[in-house]
Amino acid sequence: MANPKSKNGAGKKRANVVRRSSGAGDNGISVPPNGVGETTGRYLVLFREGETESGMQMMSARMGGNFVQASSFDHSAVSADSLNNDNIVFDKLGVAVVSTMPDQFQVLNAMAAEESAILAIEPERVVYAIEAAPPLDTLVPRPREITPRRTVEGTAFSSYLRGYQSAIDHLVNDLLDASGASNPAIDLTIDAEADLLVDESAATWGLQATNVLESDFTGKDIRVAVLDTGFDFGHPDYVGRSVTSQSFIDGESADDGHGHGTHCIGTACGPQHPNQLPRYGVASDAEIYVGKVLSNAGSGSDGGILAGIEWAIANKCAVISMSLGAPVAPGQTFSAIYEIVAQRALAAGTLIIAAAGNSSRRPTTTRPVGHPANCPSILAVAALDVQRQVATFSDGGINGNGGQVDIAGPGVDVTSSWPRPRLYRTISGTSMATPHVAGIAALYAEANPAMRGAALGWLLLQSADRLNLSTRDVGAGLVQAP
Repeated sequence: MANPKSKNGAGKKRANVVRRSSGAGDNGISVPPNGVGETTGRYLVLFREGETESGMQMMSARMGGNFVQASSFDHSAVSADSLNNDNIVFDKLGVAVVSTMPDQFQVLNAMAAEESAILAIEPERVVYAIEAAPPLDTLVPRPREITPRRTVEGTAFSSYLRGYQSAIDHLVNDLLDASGASNPAIDLTIDAEADLLVDESAATWGLQATNVLESDFTGKDIRVAVLDTGFDFGHPDYVGRSVTSQSFIDGESADDGHGHGTHCIGTACGPQHPNQLPRYGVASDAEIYVGKVLSNAGSGSDGGILAGIEWAIANKCAVISMSLGAPVAPGQTFSAIYEIVAQRALAAGTLIIAAAGNSSRRPTTTRPVGHPANCPSILAVAALDVQRQVATFSDGGINGNGGQVDIAGPGVDVTSSWPRPRLYRTISGTSMATPHVAGIAALYAEANPAMRGAALGWLLLQSADRLNLSTRDVGAGLVQAP
């Protein structure tokens, strides 16, 4: 049902709309009583499995208008213009992003209430790059102290994944035992070495704390999609690397005019031998997929995120890293649509990893894990400092029904690449912790070619360093490389 004119950008231009809801939340982002946050005026429509085509036909017949399918674009790379101006259907995800008039919205609600192809409808949210809070900006390598770490019980990944748990636990334990490593699920020892000093002259503290430097794997032939503000394609550290890109922001190329995306890509996939030390990248041989879903101002929408996920799945990316999101209110549940999207991504062999959020102000205030990381089938990442303590800004698993933290990564004083002319920058946030986990996921994907999706997520959780901290704050513990 694709409209070729829409694909080429023809047709009536619709202005971007951001509807600010009432009520004040953290970081100046408005959060209404129902916790949805800022919305765009458009809606997400979820179709039943296998009923996307019939759902489109029903909506077209009752509401009028055409739909543009992602599959009509090469590699499902929906153009930014079409995403901004058309009703888009993401075939692989079974989700549509539609604009409706008030009277059409009533029709849409009625269709969802019927026994029809439509499962759910949600307002499209505005999402943001999860910024450091406050930004820490220094390039001077310095020794850092690390305190001893203990083990505690781990966390569940998702209620959706529980059926996998027993078999995968057994497989993971066999893999770890075969490699001579200890099983972290039963390791109750305490590190004998306390007050270690970390010298960052050669490698960042995050790579050292996660054992990346000792790993035999580099992410070779593994595709990692980073959905963010883009990338500095002319950065000297990435000459000769395989980089595929797509912008989902109307009027902007995939070049990074913000910096956040280049920093996250650097941590996940930066080189073993950068032009300037310290080394900062995890999966140095991974194939980089740059999905620009946030503007140079650091903002975007659910539709752009879903377009990036669809594109990454179509390109067979094993890992998607998303250091972005929107705040949720205490007690608010996760997006039913994003949860089904994440489940369908797992079934396609793609693991989505997302930042938990930076809106907490510990020890006085802990805010819940944000959208979309609060979905049970998305791996939510908290931030730790060099002493393996929870970062003061890191959000926690205070909402039930799936809103837990799953794992933690280095997220304070993290050095990585930055757009020219600066080249490198040190900042903090769960945004910085997330690409550590994503890069390490690529290492596990290389080490275990048969383990993708849910199985890959369980590898990360089973191998994490258990910490003497609440699983509410750090999940399974500190991510560790194979």
